Amino acid sequence: MEKVWDPIHSQATAAIQSEQLRSDSVSGRSTRSKSRDNVRLFVGLPLDTISDCNAVNHARAIAAGLKALKLLGVEGVELPVWWGIVEKEAMGKYEWSGYLALAEMVQNAGLKLHVSLCFHASKQHKLSLPEWVSRIGESEPSIFFTDRAGRQYKECLSLAVDDLPVLDGKTPVQVYREFCESFKSSFSSFMGSTITGISMGLGPDGELRYPSHQRLVKSNKITGPGEFQCYDKNMLSILKHHAEATGNPLWGLGGPHDAPTYNESPNSNNFFRDHGGSWESPYADFFLSWYSNQLISHGERILSLASSTFSETAITVYGKVPLMHSWYKTRSHPSELTAGYYNTTTRDGYEAVTEMFARNSCKLMLPGMDLSDEHQPHESLSSPELLLAQIRTACRKHGVEVSGQNSSATGAPGGFEQIKKNLVGDNVVDLFSYQRMGAYFFSPEHFPSFTKFVRSLNQSELHSDDLPEEKEEAADSLRVSSDSVVCMQEA
Repeated sequence: MEKVWDPIHSQATAAIQSEQLRSDSVSGRSTRSKSRDNVRLFVGLPLDTISDCNAVNHARAIAAGLKALKLLGVEGVELPVWWGIVEKEAMGKYEWSGYLALAEMVQNAGLKLHVSLCFHASKQHKLSLPEWVSRIGESEPSIFFTDRAGRQYKECLSLAVDDLPVLDGKTPVQVYREFCESFKSSFSSFMGSTITGISMGLGPDGELRYPSHQRLVKSNKITGPGEFQCYDKNMLSILKHHAEATGNPLWGLGGPHDAPTYNESPNSNNFFRDHGGSWESPYADFFLSWYSNQLISHGERILSLASSTFSETAITVYGKVPLMHSWYKTRSHPSELTAGYYNTTTRDGYEAVTEMFARNSCKLMLPGMDLSDEHQPHESLSSPELLLAQIRTACRKHGVEVSGQNSSATGAPGGFEQIKKNLVGDNVVDLFSYQRMGAYFFSPEHFPSFTKFVRSLNQSELHSDDLPEEKEEAADSLRVSSDSVVCMQEA
């Protein structure tokens, strides 16, 4: 394949070398220092860092970006590793070459690597499940989550098939375990030195939740409550048996009939109404308990296989819990209920989740640390800050360490200040993964602000007069075209 040279590479390299010279000349004082609360700062690499043809996308720009992050004092980068790329063609046929090349780039840059194992797809970013899995899904669509209208969510497998031999005679849990074993073997030389942590994909977007908000909201509309995802034949079968076992067979016919659709108001139907809503009925308690317990059991299966697989390595295992903060100020918390978290004003839905993380010695990754209540639409009755505080309280109670992410790739209003607020004082955070490197990240509108944010965390002793004048030049020259794909091949 012909080499495609990134036109910004020489400018970026010159800017970085200039910053290195300036940094080295600062009266013997280091620009690299620990943050005030020892938060380890990572930056997410682009979701499409490795192409479908197993090459490094934007290779030269990413190499320049790694150097810039190293100079800035960032500890490492987070790398999404996609099931659909590695095990694309056939079960058990793994192709790690692109990811190994990237791990070597990170190692050579002197950075650490946090790996996210992604067992989901992303239609928005044109990232698919393995081809052989999609073929199985075409003939057996019940391997996917299904909503009340019969629509399948084809970006991850239904948790109801975790232990069913639906993948050419193997269960998804067996396939995930073998994937992890292959990863551990292939990256053994990086384990514990360059690679320090692994996040296990637990559902849509890697989060432990149901795909309850799969219908996209128009930008000018408030996010609705979402819908329950319990209508594939395997979920319905589990629900039916559970209802019969508890002596209420009629409760096992499906989800709540009086719940609204994805983006309707929670009050447009009876189920989620604050007062008199059927979410407080005995049937709802039966259903919501079952629905959330199925999700927690799925998390247990995946995190326990990860903990056992990586137990003899110096690797920390993480899992990601969503921040379903819309409608948090209502009594029923509808967005959390449809996502699988039985959390209301009268019930704590995160105790059992954090207990499960504690049992498996896993750390909990929380997104949304850049979100503040004051910048949420008033009509959504949202409170990311209160929900974050509730989950953190449950984590402290059960001894689960918290790590964080931001939710907005293009910068939430006041995002950097909110992140800093969530990283200091009693808010102990093990690691913060800033999302994510790309065109906007290196733009003049963003990179100088990010640089200022990192230095404010680093508690550097540098006087403002000593800071490199070239940081704007470096940010400008490091802009990455999101449309450019650089497939590098050795001559």
